[in-house]
Amino acid sequence: MISLREVRKVYGDVVALDGVDLEIEKGTIHGIVGPSGAGKSTLVRCLTGLDRPTSGVIEVAGQNLSEVSESDLRQARRRIGMVFQHVNLFDARTAAENIAYPLRIAGVPAARRAARVQELLDLVGLGNRGGSYPSQLSGGQKQRIGIARALATDPDVLLCDEPTSALDSATTRQILDLIRDIRDRIGVTVVIITHEMDVVRQACDAVSLLDHGRVVESGRIADVVVDPATRLSHALVPLPPVPDTELAVIDVFFTSRPGEPTGARVFDVVAQLGGDVTAGTLETLGDVQVGRIALSAPQHDVERLARGLREAGLHVESRS
Repeated sequence: MISLREVRKVYGDVVALDGVDLEIEKGTIHGIVGPSGAGKSTLVRCLTGLDRPTSGVIEVAGQNLSEVSESDLRQARRRIGMVFQHVNLFDARTAAENIAYPLRIAGVPAARRAARVQELLDLVGLGNRGGSYPSQLSGGQKQRIGIARALATDPDVLLCDEPTSALDSATTRQILDLIRDIRDRIGVTVVIITHEMDVVRQACDAVSLLDHGRVVESGRIADVVVDPATRLSHALVPLPPVPDTELAVIDVFFTSRPGEPTGARVFDVVAQLGGDVTAGTLETLGDVQVGRIALSAPQHDVERLARGLREAGLHVESRS
């Protein structure tokens, strides 16, 4: 659905995107994460056609946005719905009027606009709030209207730029559940730009890490989390914090899929070796169970303990 090949964007002496290669499959929810200044905002602008790349190819649904004319680009943008961090609704227009706005710009007749608006209000669970103004809506309700507006022209792609960073945790969960439900119901491809790994864990099928203008890691969630050496694996299932101790701390990483031994086997191994579990975290992402536990041990016993854990097939790291 979305393909980026060797995409560069240069502003004067600043290289914002430095040869980005990225493939996003149709019908998936793909998260793009990265530190501040990684190039996420520039990537959004290039994906939506607001900025053209300095070089490289951006294809959406088989159309090369890097080469189309301005008139064709305006048409192409209608195939990409945009959900903003702060929603950006028109305060003086009702929820229904906000949703209808892109339809009116596209020249859709009034009767068809009204029917489409009601359909979208029902889709996002606000079928009876079309006459409400933004000031009468909660933050989560505003974001639902923003999602409905982004879907108005039946886009191929829903691009969400930090869609939940202004929401509390409960509302964030509801919005992410809504996005997944919409994807399942209408098959739209979703791209979520975020700095929150909780969002990736809850909503995404795949994830890419952008750093210094390049995609440095990418893959399906179930694949990236099983590699303990990757930054994405550590970010998705972080090392557990441990209380202050004078003992050495060893971090143990393990995964299991359906039909494989669960974390209970790991704790059996640790008990047999005489390790002391200080902290732990366990996540189930897709069909993969991922765990990290912290063991404390006297310094003189670290080598024996680590060797036994590795012989049992576990990944071991010494914490500095």
